[in-house]
Amino acid sequence: MNTKEIIELSEKYLMKNVGRIALAPVRGEGARLWDADGLEYLDFVSGIAVNSLGHCPQSVADAISWQSHQLMHCSNLYYIEPQALLAKLLVENSDLDKAFFCNSGAEANEAAIKLARKYARLNYGEEKFEIITALNSFHGRTLATVTATGQPKYQKGFEPLPGGFKYVPFNDLGALEEAIGPSTCAVMLEPIQGEGGVNVPAPEYLEGVAGLCQEHGALLIFDEVQCGLGRTGSFFAYEHYGVAPDILTLAKALGGGFPIGATLAKEKVAAAFQPGDHASTFGGNPLACVAALAAMQELLYGGVLENAISVGEYFYEQLKGLAAKYDYVKDVRGMGLLLGMELSVKGKPLVEGCHTRGLLINCVNDYVLRFIPPLTINTSDVDLAVGILDEVMAELKTE
Repeated sequence: MNTKEIIELSEKYLMKNVGRIALAPVRGEGARLWDADGLEYLDFVSGIAVNSLGHCPQSVADAISWQSHQLMHCSNLYYIEPQALLAKLLVENSDLDKAFFCNSGAEANEAAIKLARKYARLNYGEEKFEIITALNSFHGRTLATVTATGQPKYQKGFEPLPGGFKYVPFNDLGALEEAIGPSTCAVMLEPIQGEGGVNVPAPEYLEGVAGLCQEHGALLIFDEVQCGLGRTGSFFAYEHYGVAPDILTLAKALGGGFPIGATLAKEKVAAAFQPGDHASTFGGNPLACVAALAAMQELLYGGVLENAISVGEYFYEQLKGLAAKYDYVKDVRGMGLLLGMELSVKGKPLVEGCHTRGLLINCVNDYVLRFIPPLTINTSDVDLAVGILDEVMAELKTE
């Protein structure tokens, strides 16, 4: 099928719950994508931070192929070797003690919300249930996680929303101190907001949040679905701030392109979950876990983190160069290979212009170009991307 045929078939049979770009990828390798018409693209979206090792990394593909001939799925009523091995790898490389596996970031955050409330009920009573999140956050699309998301545009039309959530401005410790109280069981934050506009907090902010949580007997939950697993140049984003959470959620890059999510927790918190409290039929299945094991081993031991730091710094400087050249650029920010360029004009025309020239980027909050390429890109890839972006920015009419 060609692109036109795929689009027509999709329009006829799929729900219109996503605004799609007229692109039908059929093959990927590294940082490159090819569409159904044979056109090649440099992919700086990487499945929205999923393909951190690039498209179809060999080690992950080989692991999936092997496991698919052994055992793809069995029930969590039984013990699953790859699941145990993946839990060991994540726990031993983090400050957490136990793992729960699911299929997505939304499910990981859903588990975190339930775990925090169960822990609070067991230790403090039923009046401690409220979870505070940040404005411009993004935590998922389930009814609970979309309520936790501090962006009304994602909640509109789904009311009434579940109770027990409160929102404060991100990077504002005073606002959190005023909001937190006896009913607060947890504070849930992305260490760096991705969907909200690549918002990076002040170095002392997360430390202050942790202090308030400790003072008020509230758990600290970090949602690292997008910013974790090497995206910032360290295995976990929280490592940059010297603050360890009580609960940590992961997904996106975890499976190297294969769907899997995880909720990690400290021992005392994890103990709140007892048999029957929470589960996932497909969560932690053998196929997903071997994919994640292969991906995480390459991420940790294959020089990927070091590359994300060095190439990320280079990319940041190139974007700063563009910012100096075009007066409608307000800011360049981010960490590692999670970078954003804030504009004073809407970014959609730039996204479309880059697309027609073979570069895939995206725009969040209408005004922030977000760059989340594979962590395996090199400076030549950056030069190509920046060159295309420069051409498109030069042609943008801002009047």
